[in-house]
Amino acid sequence: MADSLLARKYFDGIYIPSGLLVVGTLIVKKEWAPYAVLIALLLGSIKFYNNLPKKVLRPDAFQEFELKEKTVVSHNVAIYRFALPKPTSILGLPIGQHISIGAVLPQPDGTSKEIVRSYTPISGDHQPGYFDLLIKSYPTGNISRHMASLAVGQSIRIKGPKGAFVYTPNMVRHFGMIAGGTGITPMLQVVRAIVRGRAAGDATRVDLIFANVTPQDILLKEDLDALVAEDKGIRVHYVLDKPPAGWTGGVGYVTAEMITKWLPKPADDVKLLLCGPPPMVSGLKKTAESLGFKKARPVSKLEDQVFAF
Repeated sequence: MADSLLARKYFDGIYIPSGLLVVGTLIVKKEWAPYAVLIALLLGSIKFYNNLPKKVLRPDAFQEFELKEKTVVSHNVAIYRFALPKPTSILGLPIGQHISIGAVLPQPDGTSKEIVRSYTPISGDHQPGYFDLLIKSYPTGNISRHMASLAVGQSIRIKGPKGAFVYTPNMVRHFGMIAGGTGITPMLQVVRAIVRGRAAGDATRVDLIFANVTPQDILLKEDLDALVAEDKGIRVHYVLDKPPAGWTGGVGYVTAEMITKWLPKPADDVKLLLCGPPPMVSGLKKTAESLGFKKARPVSKLEDQVFAF
């Protein structure tokens, strides 16, 4: 996102130096002032252009990005921060889309093979200079285990954007969302965009069911709770398969009763978003259809009432 023209960096880097150049010329040799103005405009324009956010993603080619920071969330979950080429660089990833990570990895038979997996950053283009990935490492995973082995200073290869879903403000009146585990990442991306857009008139409401096994598995809970506290149009309903004593949220798998209780009813201005393990998403598509939502396609399209990431 572009900064305001009144931002401090423009005063320090463009307006003040340009002004000093012109004023200094007027003092030393007044007849050169028109040339000083032209030079100030030229140099200021170049500096302004260099300060504009530059999109770096390419859909047709992998590029390398260096790991700058790794924040361990739990024994098998971490947030990986990768540097973009410049402090003003942005991924250029539309809200709701994802990137592909590719790596050549050794296989059990001794050969090597390029593996590609999709991930949704938990950061956005309003945060230039870097992007963050929340990744859970699985014992049988390929890219997730590779990511867990990365040390600061090493790089990954990514390309994008990818995906059929692109969020636009007020595209629906109400989102119902169901996420399982790391499936929270595209949901969080959309919710944050909605909250940021309130000042510009985004009135979209959100009810999110977030399913996990134990309380320790609830990723980014502090972030979600902060969004709920900040915005009365956002609600999160937690479901645990193995709840602790005294748990007041949902228990077990996400059921038709939970969807009926917590999420919006089927309507032309309602969309249901799903993201989680494939068996979970497959079951939820059938459940949604039984509740009156339009039948989900095997591969979702933007216009679908039930969209699976």
